[in-house]
Parts: sequence; C-alpha cells; structure tokens
Amino acid sequence: MRTPLVLIVSMIFLSCNSTKRGDQVEFKVNEAQNRIEVMIDGDLFTAYRYENALEKPVLYPIYAPGGIEVTRGFPIAPRELERVDHPHHLGLWLNFGDVNGFDFWNNSYAIPAERKKHYGRIDHSEIIRVESQGEKGVLEVSTSWMAPDNEQVEKLLKEQTKFVFASMDGVRTIDRITTLVAVADEVVFTDNKEGMLAIRVDRAFEHPSKSPVIFSDAAGNPTEVPVLNNEGVTGWYRNSNGIEGEEAWGKKAEWVKLSGTKEGQSCSMVLMDHPSNTGYPSCWHARGYGLFSVNNMGSKVFNEANPQFELVLKKGESLTFRHRFVVSSRDLSDQEIKEIYSSFIED
Repeated sequence: MRTPLVLIVSMIFLSCNSTKRGDQVEFKVNEAQNRIEVMIDGDLFTAYRYENALEKPVLYPIYAPGGIEVTRGFPIAPRELERVDHPHHLGLWLNFGDVNGFDFWNNSYAIPAERKKHYGRIDHSEIIRVESQGEKGVLEVSTSWMAPDNEQVEKLLKEQTKFVFASMDGVRTIDRITTLVAVADEVVFTDNKEGMLAIRVDRAFEHPSKSPVIFSDAAGNPTEVPVLNNEGVTGWYRNSNGIEGEEAWGKKAEWVKLSGTKEGQSCSMVLMDHPSNTGYPSCWHARGYGLFSVNNMGSKVFNEANPQFELVLKKGESLTFRHRFVVSSRDLSDQEIKEIYSSFIED
C-alpha cells in the first residue's frame, strides 16, 4: 500500500519537531520558605531565593543537565574542601558596588554592625508572574534597592526582573531582563569593578591556584583567598575574542565561557552580554578563584585606557539590562556558543 502524501509530510514534521523539542519547565512556589523552585523534566534546575537573611535575592543552587551542581555551597550549604571567602558570593545574582556611594555588592552577614551604614541591600517586594509555557518558564519579580542598612532606610531604585528558563539538547539557559527605575531624586552609578550579573562556582571550576591572594572591598575590608589542594580543579576561561585563562579578567567581550570537569562530567558555563546594554561590550570580572561576572558599569577600573564610567538616573528614569546564563553538560564549542548568542540577541 502507498502511504498518503499528507501522512508522509506529517511524519516528517513530527520527526523534525521532536528533535527540536525542549524539556518541560515547571515551578514549585513555596512562599513560606521564600523560594520558587525551577524544575526541568521533574529535576531541580535552580531556585529563586529571597530569605530575609540574604542581602539580595539569588538563584541557588544551579544544576547542569545530569545533576552536576555548578554553584559553590558556602555560605548556605558549605562543602568539604571548598573556599569560604567572600560570603556575599552566593549562587547567581545581580547588584553593583557603588550606587550613590553605597556598596550593594559586598554586603553580607560578615560586615560589622558599625560599618553597615556604608552598604545597601536588595529586598524582594513581589512575585508578579510565575508561568510555565511548556518548553519555557517565566518568572517575574520586583525588588527594592535599599540604602543604607540601618535606621535611616531610603529606597534608591525599584527593580523589575523577568527570568526566562529553558532547556534543550543538554543546554540550559536563564535569560535575565532587569529594569532599574530611579526612586530617589538622583541615582549615580560610578566606575566600579564589583558588578553586575555574577555566579560563584563550585571548586571544580576554579583555576588551579599557585599562591594565596588578599582582596579588599571598596570599604577596605580584606579577604584572604588561600591556596587549597588543586586536585580535581579544572576551570578554564575563554572569551569571544579568544583570550583564555585568567587573562580574560578585565577584557571586553560579548561572552565568556568557563569550562571544567566535575565528577568525571564535562561542564561549561557561559555568560552573555547584550548589544542593547549600557557599556556593551562589557568588561569581565572573571576571577580564577571562582567568581565569574559580566560588568556593564566597570570601565577604567579594569583598564586605564578605558574611559571613566558614570551614569546618572533622575527620578522616574529607567535602565534595562539583558543577560543570558548558559550551563551545559558538555564543553560547548565556540561555534555552538555563537549560535546560542545569535539566538539570544535576535529574541
């Protein structure tokens, strides 16, 4: 018997469509524990967490396809042999080191009470939308940038953020579209290396360290990052211009990849900047000890040859940033990343 042409066409369509079909994204809302879990085909991908003890909402933990956790556990869930420096580095988050002179980046429980007046915090305000769209999931929230963290609290900015979660063919993505609206009469962002969209990664994805390092925040508080056993430490940066290793720090690029192996499984993480963003292409605050971030408002602080950055928002004015975070259970090639980046900037 001959197969009808319409059936042949339908079979071809279904076959092609099935190869492109993404995984199912669902949410579990737990307002009692101040978190919203993002599930991919029934497995935890990440969770939006906004506990009162945190100085800003974060996505934590984050898992690559196959169940490999790529985020550092400290300070919420410390693991053996991982670093315990910089307690403000938690999960995937967005903030900045100098907003009207207040440091939103370095704030944590480790800041002494007498110094808290120099630091801001970001408070979760409202869950606007939680929507599973099958192969995508959308979470929209609003937050408030408050400073300083003492009795004289003032709202500087209102933030509205849309997260779009997706997964297909061993690649998971998080698009973060962040709009900041000035609430104060004037909000000033000055050139600062501490920003913006960042992730602190598991020990396996750090670069092997040869010597201890001491870092200081904008207020002069020192943090020592010690040398640890480098066994199983395999992280390696590569940016869109082909610059590799720790040389990627401070360089301008469209995207940066951090790859490595954990528990015998190759993984890669990519952060992507968008052409519509202020400061594009941005500088990258990519540290060998596991801090990985795209910074659209750091310029001369990274390279004296760059222009000085300053941005002022008057009351009611707004600024929007678009970023994409990618995590995969394989080492993505430059060509694969370029294709993902093209789809990101075309959306």
